[in-house]
Amino acid sequence: MSVDIVIEDPRWADIEPLAQKATDAALERLGLEPSAFEISLLACDDARIAALNADFRGKPQATNVLSWPSEERAAIVDGEMPLPPSPGGDAELGDVAIAYDTCAREATEAGKPFADHTLHLLVHGTLHLLGFDHVRDRDATLMEGLETEILGKLGLSDPYRM
Repeated sequence: MSVDIVIEDPRWADIEPLAQKATDAALERLGLEPSAFEISLLACDDARIAALNADFRGKPQATNVLSWPSEERAAIVDGEMPLPPSPGGDAELGDVAIAYDTCAREATEAGKPFADHTLHLLVHGTLHLLGFDHVRDRDATLMEGLETEILGKLGLSDPYRM
């Protein structure tokens, strides 16, 4: 997958291989050819993501990751698979922003390596671009199951197991 990265916070200097690994793994799991798609990734800090969260979601606080799909792909029925990207359609899946401060804090609190938590958040954000969500219960179960499976194939443990 082509990942166009804008690094606003220099602490994200090593994000490119993690972004490539996470996005490719998510697309491959869904039977999509990674080389046919692209996303834009903003690697920022908490102040920037809080401003984005306020502007786009009306929530003026920092969060770990935000996603803006290029088109609506969500499933109509709770728990069903979202619509896949249109064959021969726009290769651009959308935009993702990830906040260094929140990601680092969450990794520390969970006792996980920073890179592992970053991979999880990038898989999570990519799945959002592909129409997955966690607002409705069965949608959340589907999305979390996919995240766990994808991360397992990358050698990481279930991020939802306490």
